[in-house]
Amino acid sequence: MNNPSIEFIHTLQWSELPTETQTMAKQCLLDLLAVAASGTQTKLSHIITNHAVQHFAAGPDGGGARLLFDGRKCSPLGASLSNGMTIDSIDAHDGHKPTKGHAGCGVLPALLAMLDNETRAHDVTEEELLTCLVVGYEIACRAGIALHASVPDYHTSGAWVALAAAAIGARVLKLDVQQTREALGIAEYHGPRSQMMRCIDHPTMLKDGSGWGAMAGVSAAYLAQSGFTGAPAITMESESEAPLYADLGRRWLITEQYFKPYPVCRWAQPAIVAAMRLQTKHGFTLAGIAKLSIGTFHESWRLATTKPTTTEQAQYSLPFPVAAAINSRKLTVNEIEGDGLTNPEVLAFSDSIEMHEVDAYNDEFPARRISDVVITLRNGTVLESGPTEADGDPESPLSSEEMSAKYFRFATPVLGERQSQALADRVRGMGMQTRHLDGFYSLIYTNGA
Repeated sequence: MNNPSIEFIHTLQWSELPTETQTMAKQCLLDLLAVAASGTQTKLSHIITNHAVQHFAAGPDGGGARLLFDGRKCSPLGASLSNGMTIDSIDAHDGHKPTKGHAGCGVLPALLAMLDNETRAHDVTEEELLTCLVVGYEIACRAGIALHASVPDYHTSGAWVALAAAAIGARVLKLDVQQTREALGIAEYHGPRSQMMRCIDHPTMLKDGSGWGAMAGVSAAYLAQSGFTGAPAITMESESEAPLYADLGRRWLITEQYFKPYPVCRWAQPAIVAAMRLQTKHGFTLAGIAKLSIGTFHESWRLATTKPTTTEQAQYSLPFPVAAAINSRKLTVNEIEGDGLTNPEVLAFSDSIEMHEVDAYNDEFPARRISDVVITLRNGTVLESGPTEADGDPESPLSSEEMSAKYFRFATPVLGERQSQALADRVRGMGMQTRHLDGFYSLIYTNGA
């Protein structure tokens, strides 16, 4: 092979990965599965899973891929679409600051769909699953940076996740060098270049395009296997982008992901953290606040929905989750869907919050996401948070205890304590001994709650 990116895709081995990278792969996998479990309860997931089963039927030979925590079969295209959108239906999955988006949300569904469809569980090791996951993150993040640098529009993650899904498909299908090039080119061309800020301004079930990117990439791999052409992938083969891929196998971008403590857009979380820290220190209630003002960066300021009627609007809001977090002294899925959207005090307070842009915070984006909160209490006391960043960034990671608490907070209400614990134990033990995927599959394609 004379293409270093393609060689990386096909030859990377678990034993070559640094311990930190191996650990992060398992952390990403477990976090994504917890968010997926929570996502299965959303209206979005119910619609898309039924759609996949109805319109993306499994093959007549009994093949196909399964839906997470459901078990029904459809085609690998349908499974990658549905599982990607199910994860994306709860905005609590990992992300990457330079790409202004999310790799894992599309990478994992593509990987699971390809492995479930093309290989038998007792033929594939857990180490190979994790290695493919790392391949996906490394290609996705570099393709995302390249794509953002080469076009003027701010597109959703699905646009560049498609290339990672194609890379994984090429590895699973054992495509040759030229077929892999074709798959990557097809995926880049057909990846959904959907408008991110449209979904910010008008929040709906469209979300971040991750499911569609996963589906486009999986489709690209199968098309390339059949002889369909599409090379080159400009974001991987142009000379200007070559430096992005030169450090493959040396710099591990999967270790540079952030993890969200709350199930809303990352851009809202600095203000949430700022408000909750002030509340913890000073003990006020929502009723005790006369005025709340948020200073933030432009993209965060665009999260302007004040009275959401759907969970999508709540997840892509800045004022509402701040109000909900102060009211409940926490921010979980319960606060951003169902009855959490109907509290009149929270809705009224959300509508009263003032927001403004801060030039200094704009200058720092996307490397840093900064907000501040100023709260005037009814007794006249003024509380100021100062510039605040959310926990969970690579520079200030969540502790292992915090990550574990998050996992069970999202997984247990859906899977129950026994299955949640068994899945956590299974993933945390991956790579410690050679095991095949049968036991893992038994935990992710059923719901024992």
